[in-house]
Parts: sequence; structure tokens; C-alpha cells
Amino acid sequence: MSDSELHDDAKLSHVSDDGKASMVDVGAKEPTRRTALAEAWVHVGQRIAQLLQETGAVAKGNVLETARVAGILAAKRTGDLIPMCHPLGLDVVEIDAELVGDRVHIVARAICHGKTGVEMEAMTGVSVAALTVYDMVKSAGKGVEIGPIRLLEKTGGKSGRWLRAENNDGNG
Repeated sequence: MSDSELHDDAKLSHVSDDGKASMVDVGAKEPTRRTALAEAWVHVGQRIAQLLQETGAVAKGNVLETARVAGILAAKRTGDLIPMCHPLGLDVVEIDAELVGDRVHIVARAICHGKTGVEMEAMTGVSVAALTVYDMVKSAGKGVEIGPIRLLEKTGGKSGRWLRAENNDGNG
């Protein structure tokens, strides 16, 4: 994140005045439709990409479909995985994974009607999907790299819509 993306009144919402980790009180907030879009890139290399292109699978099974399902399951469990995240009743989590050259591009969209955003659910979904790709292809090569993982867009709540300013195709 660039300094230009920081607000003048930026503060850490999950840290109390005395420096302790704390959960944000969302009790007084009005529920709104919340959406988040996140992405992850997994650099698998030419050899593994060729295997995926030819068969879509490795010894453990269909890589992209398994990653997609793992990401959905993880997004649903975000409140259990990230200490200060509120458990949310998600309306939908959609995850797509596709081979782009020698990389896997993973995109997650999370939607809910609630008092707090779904950015962490989308980010958790793409992160676990990316880790699943790694797990499934590691027998063919351990040099797989994950990144970047990032939020692309969020809507809803007091701050409204946020859209990532720069476009990066995950090449570095």
C-alpha cells in the first residue's frame, strides 16, 4: 500500500489505546450490503503449468477445482482463523481459479448483508486456495511461489466503495 492510500486520521481499529488486541464493537452499526473482491497469484512455472494445461490434475486430483472448493470453505471459516474477525453469515462466496501462462490466477468474491465488511473472507479464500494449489503441485516442484495476494475492491458500510488504484497482473 502506498502512503497516498492512507487517510490522515488512519489508526489501527483492532488495537486499543493501551496497545492490546481488541475486537471492534459493531453493535451500533446498521447492516448494509457488503462485497469484497480479492486475488492471489501462484507462480507454478512452465513444467507444472504444462501438466495442468494437459490434464488439469496431478496425483492428488484436479488442482484448480480442489483449490476453488478449499477457498470457499476457508472463507466461511474466517472468523475461526483470524483472531479479531467477526463470524459472518455470508450470502455467497465465489472463487475462480484459472491457469494464465505459468501462473494460476485466483479471484474470490464474498458478499453478505451485515455490520462489518467481508474483505477478510475474500482474502482468506484466495490465500487458502493458493496454498491448496501449492500443496497439490509440490510433488512436481517445490519452487512454486505465491503472491501477490491483495484486495481489489470493497463496497458497503460507512466508507462505501474502495477500488485498488493500480493494476498489476501478478508478474512482480
